[in-house]
Amino acid sequence: MKLITHFDDFLRDTVNLNQTRVTLLEDSIEAIKTFINNSDWKPEIIEFKPQGSWAHKTIIKPLTDYPFDADLIVYVKPVDGWEAKDYVNNLYTEFQGSGIYKEKTRRYSHCVTIEYAGERKIDIAPCVKDRLYSGTYEVCNRNSNEFERSKPGEYTDWLIDKNSISGKNNLRKVTRLLKYMRDIKTNFICQSFLLTTLLGDRISYVDSINKPFTDVPTSLKILIGRLDDWLQANPTKPTVRNPVLYEEIQSNAWDETKYSNFRNKINLYRGWIDDAYDESDKEESIGKWRRVFGDDFAAEETVAKAACVSESAALELSGRSLASAGSDLVTLVRSLGSIALPKGFNRLPHMHRPKWRASSSAGVAVKVSAYLYTGRYGQPIRQITSLEPLKSGYWIKFSASSGSGLPFPNEYYVMWRVTNTDKAAQKAQALRGEFYESDSNNSRWEGLQYRGVHIVEAFLIRKATEVMQGKSDPFYVVIE
Repeated sequence: MKLITHFDDFLRDTVNLNQTRVTLLEDSIEAIKTFINNSDWKPEIIEFKPQGSWAHKTIIKPLTDYPFDADLIVYVKPVDGWEAKDYVNNLYTEFQGSGIYKEKTRRYSHCVTIEYAGERKIDIAPCVKDRLYSGTYEVCNRNSNEFERSKPGEYTDWLIDKNSISGKNNLRKVTRLLKYMRDIKTNFICQSFLLTTLLGDRISYVDSINKPFTDVPTSLKILIGRLDDWLQANPTKPTVRNPVLYEEIQSNAWDETKYSNFRNKINLYRGWIDDAYDESDKEESIGKWRRVFGDDFAAEETVAKAACVSESAALELSGRSLASAGSDLVTLVRSLGSIALPKGFNRLPHMHRPKWRASSSAGVAVKVSAYLYTGRYGQPIRQITSLEPLKSGYWIKFSASSGSGLPFPNEYYVMWRVTNTDKAAQKAQALRGEFYESDSNNSRWEGLQYRGVHIVEAFLIRKATEVMQGKSDPFYVVIE
């Protein structure tokens, strides 16, 4: 499903840089511009311009405890006798001589960076105009002491044109979403300027006629699909050039290993996005979008759904004259068994969807058995069955085996999805739903804590291929 409203909320509340940070950034930028204008830095300043994701309007909110950064270009006239390194080094010296900025100042190859206590970073890059001839722009590499051609304004104009073709800022929104996904996954590398070019290159003039980018999720599906198609057609690292500056090869940010990994991950996530988009069941679709974007996607609805399973069950059963609306799910299960479980109970949206590719061949049967103990590694009491009511305070050891009861060969490992439901777990912020490794020998220990009906499942993964070969039926743990 598209879930357009959820995407709008997710962008506004989680992905986009919030107004408080925008205001702090703008105030800091103005203070830096005033400082440079009033300093003894020798170049004659033409103007200041935003650059990078700030100028492109693809800047995103940083993850917790990480700063966000913005780029500021200061265009200057050439100084007689100055080499490339002098523009950066002398600007750094000016900031170092300031009581306000001294401890915040860092120096890199092309810029001076002001860091604000882990909250934000501002890169100030000198750009020399008309040094070679009229109309040329050059940034300054102090490490190599070379001037490097640049066209930051033209690149921004190129991106604005591509974004206008996408309509409703859809290119910018998709770029923010993929940057967010990159930052939370942390398993592939693609610098923002390269990712922006790759996505912009996937939009053509024909799209201004056909207008396929009707909304954010549709634009995401189309653009990551086109990107994946292009990557799969290039098994080795291709040359990606700056679209407005032919000699700048942006793909040099990758080596072959980084490119291959990026190519594989985009292919994987393209499949996840298609799966979530095409899913017709709302709860299942939310769960699949959360596999792509993490637990902050549709968070409020997801938690509410998990916390109100008793109400959902009672409402369904009261319509069949099987229960009153006041019963909780534990009471209903004790009276009625599995028919008390509400519709969609096994696909609640807070349950993490499998991240492994499913085997194309027939699945391997996976059986879960459970034994009750006085405590973790305590005294065994007895074997228990799914849906059997239990008291809190005890522990269960779950074990996975083949359909015939035999252990799995060494070529496999077992992951466990443990999902809590209902109000007690929600109040304790312990709804879970994640995947966990086995403790030992394809077994896992779990303590009994929260009143409710909870779910434990085993997933069989082949080590060599990371392909999911099979999964168990849900084992329902009923805690009184």
